[in-house]
Amino acid sequence: MGTMNELLDRTAIARLSSSLREAAPGRAFTATDAATDDLGDLALRARSDLLAAALLRDLPGDYPGIAAIVRRALEQPGFRGWIIWPVGEAVTTAAIADNELTDGLALLAELTPRLTAEFPIRRLLRADLAASLAIITTWTTHPDEHVRRLASEGTRQYLPWAVRVPALLAQPASTLPIITALYRDESEYVRRSVANHLNDLSRDNAALVVETAAAWLREPDANTARLVRHALRTLIKRGDPGALALLGYGTATIAVDDLRVVSPVVQSPGHLEFEATLTNDGTEPATVAVDFVIAFVKANGTHADKVFKLTTGTIEPGASLRIAKRHPIRPITTRVYYPGEHFVDLQVNGVRAGRVPFRLEL
Repeated sequence: MGTMNELLDRTAIARLSSSLREAAPGRAFTATDAATDDLGDLALRARSDLLAAALLRDLPGDYPGIAAIVRRALEQPGFRGWIIWPVGEAVTTAAIADNELTDGLALLAELTPRLTAEFPIRRLLRADLAASLAIITTWTTHPDEHVRRLASEGTRQYLPWAVRVPALLAQPASTLPIITALYRDESEYVRRSVANHLNDLSRDNAALVVETAAAWLREPDANTARLVRHALRTLIKRGDPGALALLGYGTATIAVDDLRVVSPVVQSPGHLEFEATLTNDGTEPATVAVDFVIAFVKANGTHADKVFKLTTGTIEPGASLRIAKRHPIRPITTRVYYPGEHFVDLQVNGVRAGRVPFRLEL
């Protein structure tokens, strides 16, 4: 399998040029064709930016002219896939330049079912957040699930791969009308975006997120509880009391005994194995969310905690739950391991038990 970069390769560019030539007979897309010579080792986003700039050299110099060609291209079923990203970026650039926000957003909504317009829409949000959100909010009742999903996904605070929109970070409640209108959407595709959107908000606005989730749970449908659990995942890992209580993980008298690492020295690649016993010392059944925390050594010798989900359940008064976990320690693209003393801890309903050390050797 190729890399993500190859989603916009020579074949894709040739398909893009072919679609646009069919939509605009007689127009030469020489800059777009020539972009294939500059791909090199560019990452996917850089390739999209390269193609968007080439398209703007080849397309008419005004937004209405560009929009007309793109809409004719959309009449072709094969005008889809990752070539839509640079097309959307070119549309956005022209819409901003010619102050065509309304039709620019409308055209992105037409493009999004062919891949997604969640990346180019960010620059329209940056250009005029209030006007953009007013239009995007109307998409929450759109018959196409891709457009409804764009309303949520495109306005996330921390959308991966996308440019940040400072006004969204400064006004965290501004998108609540959108996701509140969508949390009971019939499409799992849309609801998943809503959960991720609310989780994004939780990075900086825990109280607002808990309040919103509580309101949704007061007016739920069959999918709301699952959506809220997914939306609160970051707050649960942080041990946020409000989020824990909302999901039924309240204060409990849980003793964590005999937390130990099976092998004090872990070789990478290999596995960290640990075990412990959880006992309910209270007089009522305790519903628990159990996570484990690994304090990884960083390059500078300090430690950084990473929280992992472990299990949930109910422990009766006086009863115990035995915990045993075998966690892989192997090279992955998102983490660099460093040798030295690491630590593992258990977190029960947000309360940590007390970490124990293990030594990682590479």
